[in-house]
Amino acid sequence: MLRKPAKSRSRQLIFKVDNLDVPVKIVRENRRSIRFAVGKSALLVRLPHFLSQQEEDQHMERLQDWADVQFKRLPALRERFQPFRYKDGDSLVVGDRTFFLHISFEDRPSHKASLRGRDIFLSLSREEHPLSLAKAVRKLLSRMVAAHFLPEIKRRVFELNALYFQQTVKRVSLKYNSSNWGSCSAGRNINLSTRLLFAPPEVKDYIIIHELAHLVELNHSDRYWKLVSEVMPEYEEWEKWLRKNGHLCEF
Repeated sequence: MLRKPAKSRSRQLIFKVDNLDVPVKIVRENRRSIRFAVGKSALLVRLPHFLSQQEEDQHMERLQDWADVQFKRLPALRERFQPFRYKDGDSLVVGDRTFFLHISFEDRPSHKASLRGRDIFLSLSREEHPLSLAKAVRKLLSRMVAAHFLPEIKRRVFELNALYFQQTVKRVSLKYNSSNWGSCSAGRNINLSTRLLFAPPEVKDYIIIHELAHLVELNHSDRYWKLVSEVMPEYEEWEKWLRKNGHLCEF
């Protein structure tokens, strides 16, 4: 008789990594290997069903060492697991602008945000866990700040396009994206991450030029980089700035 595969089981615990409380999800499943990964909201460890508790404990020690190395190697991970840190009355500096935060917690299932001038009003649900609350607030703040900056970012996109590329741009969007600084679609839409608003003007221009160049070369070929270097000969300096400081450009 064939034996049915055992069902996956999971449990959670908390590790202290770089002075942060980081959730760990342990999954027991039908596999022979052991895998560590950093998920969106937890460290993930996948273990075979047949491991003993002693063996699991040994792998947890390995996971702790592995996580310490990953957090030192990738500073952006710290932001991913940063708990909710804003309070009512705080200010948020984005570029040369200061926004003032008005935060209240209410018995409501979802969050709400509004922008009046440079005052941002956040009405937050009491029900959310602090870690997921931090992510939700990051996106809410990004959306409010994007509404403020979008007109001038659009102007800069069209200025640089007219100056160097003379291509058709159908739409410019500004929204939170932690995986890249921008993108250019085949439909000729320029999508920019609100994280660039924390960067110096020259770096912002480089990110915009990087995406505008894709209107001519929708790839990263030698021709593409030649075009970028003709428009902005010092672009490698701004690439280095992003690699070194990009993790600081965060809500």
